[in-house]
Amino acid sequence: MQFDGTDNADGSMVEDRRGSRYMGAGVGGLGVVGTIVYVIFRLLSGDSPATADTRAPAPQRPTHAVTPISGTCEGVTSDTDQAKFIVCVETNVQAFWTKEFGQQAGGYRPAKLVLFTEQTPSGCGVASAQTGPFYCPPDSKVYLDLGFFQELRRRFHARGGDFAEAYVVAHEYGHHVQDLLGVSSKVHDEQRHDPAERNDLSVRLELQADCYAGVWGHHAYEKGKVSHEEIALALDAAAAVGDDRIQRETRGHVNPETFTHGSAAMRQKWFNAGMASGDPGSCKTFSGAL
Repeated sequence: MQFDGTDNADGSMVEDRRGSRYMGAGVGGLGVVGTIVYVIFRLLSGDSPATADTRAPAPQRPTHAVTPISGTCEGVTSDTDQAKFIVCVETNVQAFWTKEFGQQAGGYRPAKLVLFTEQTPSGCGVASAQTGPFYCPPDSKVYLDLGFFQELRRRFHARGGDFAEAYVVAHEYGHHVQDLLGVSSKVHDEQRHDPAERNDLSVRLELQADCYAGVWGHHAYEKGKVSHEEIALALDAAAAVGDDRIQRETRGHVNPETFTHGSAAMRQKWFNAGMASGDPGSCKTFSGAL
C-alpha cells in the first residue's frame, strides 16, 4: 500500500498503550485467535467480550515512554514501522467515512484506536491478545494487539502484506460505521427477541463490515494506493479469518451451524462486493442469501 505526501497519521485518535502492564483477568482456556468468534458473540449478547469479572481493574503500569504516532505517512509500510502504518490506515479509513457521511445522521464521529500489548481494559471488559482485534460499542474504540498479524500468518497461513493488515483495520471501523447507523443495536435487539437467529444475524453483521472494508478499499485503489496483487493478499486474509478455517484449525472439524463470522468464501465474496462497487449501499447482507 502506497501512501504519498498528502497522507498523515493523526496521533490524536490513538491511545498507544503498548508497553503498559495491566494486572487483570483475561479470557482463559479458549485458545489464541479462535476466541475472535467468542468476542463477537459476547458483544452481541450484551455481555463483556473478554471477561465476566466485575471487580475494579488493577492499574496499568507504564514500562517505557511512548512516543506519539503522527507525521507523514509517505514511505511508511508495515515492515518499516508497523504501528505507524496501522495509524496511517486508521486515519485514512476515518477520513473516508467522514467524507462519506457528510452531514448524514449528524456526521461521522471518529473512533479511537487503542494499541496494546497482551492485555488492557476496555469498555467491553478486558481486551486480550487472545481475542484478536475488535470494536467495542460502549466506548466506541477499536482494540488491536499488533501481534495478531504475526499469529494470522503463523497459525492461519495468511500471506500477509500491507493491504491485508489494512483490511483488518478497515473491517473493525466498518463495525463503528454500523454502530453509528444503528445497525448493531438493531441486530442486538433482534437477537434477543429471536435467539434462534443469533448466529445468522452475527454472520450478516460481520459480512457487512467486510463489505464496508471493501468500499474503503475501492477508493484507496482508485487513488493508486493499492495494487491488484495487494487486493489478492487482502482477500487471502479475509479467507484466513473465515469460521471454517478457524474451526478446522482449532477444532479439527467444521460446523456451519455455529458460524458467527461467515465462511472463508463468504468473507471474500462480501469484501469483493465492496471493492467492486465502492458503494456502502451495495452491502445488503441482511437480505437474501449470503
